[in-house]
Amino acid sequence: MRRRTRRAVLVGAAAAVALSGVGLAVAMPGGGADPDGHRSPAAASRDPGARTDAGGAASASPSAGPSPDGRKREKTDRAKESASAGPAASSPAPRADKPGRAAPGSGPAPLTVSTQPHAWLDPCSQRYLVNLPPERVVPPPLEQDAPGWVAAMGAVPSGEQLLKVTVQGTGKETVVVEALTVRTAGKRTPLAWNDYAMGYPGVGCGGGVPKRFFTVALDAARPSLVPEAGHADFPFTVSRSDPEAYYVKADASAYDVRWYLELTWSSGSRSGTLRVDDQGRPFRTSGHNGRPAYEFPLGGEKWVKAGTTDPS
Repeated sequence: MRRRTRRAVLVGAAAAVALSGVGLAVAMPGGGADPDGHRSPAAASRDPGARTDAGGAASASPSAGPSPDGRKREKTDRAKESASAGPAASSPAPRADKPGRAAPGSGPAPLTVSTQPHAWLDPCSQRYLVNLPPERVVPPPLEQDAPGWVAAMGAVPSGEQLLKVTVQGTGKETVVVEALTVRTAGKRTPLAWNDYAMGYPGVGCGGGVPKRFFTVALDAARPSLVPEAGHADFPFTVSRSDPEAYYVKADASAYDVRWYLELTWSSGSRSGTLRVDDQGRPFRTSGHNGRPAYEFPLGGEKWVKAGTTDPS
């Protein structure tokens, strides 16, 4: 009887210990972690994201964060994928541009183009509009000094403008200048500025017409170069030892016109188009009809109204 009683007491004590352990696990904060952060085996076994190894110890599932071995395997897998994918695709190779332009990478154009935007056929024919009163305008310059005078006065060619375009080859090959095409960048009402003549009243003017001479009416809807009567038209050939100079006289009366030229060339299998302008800016020519006009007497000290100088 004593043995049965003792055995029952022992079984009851063991059950009580087991039940107290379960209660302790449920009561511990953090889902079964003790104050040091360790999880009890009972709590770990209830965690759906945990697994138990063969020895019965709980370990974190992959979703709880990769182990060092897992990170190594991930890097190895990525390296294998990169190797199997091969090198990254390179950008498309440059292609030839539109007809009439040199293909990219084919080198510079085999010619040079220089422009003199203030060439004068003769001083008497050249006039400029200036937005200043006569007392603030310096005397007319010589032709070679015209660019500086124009810049200082903010002047715009009046009625007409004469360009000199010089083209020369840079290598041994011959270059064909196919055409000079006029492009209009804008048209406005003529400038309401004062009109100043570059020639001196009473002084004879005159000059010969250059060999390659063209005119263009800027007031036209589609301005184009027209060779002077008796002069040849494009194409022309140039080389390093045989340059060409083309003179273009542009006329404007009804508009203030901004414009430039496009020079089309070819040489062998290459071709291209070059823009011809005033140092990156369009040329500008304005009509002058009805504008106050002034002239500078030879030996005089100031500008006077046009027609008031006594030629004698």
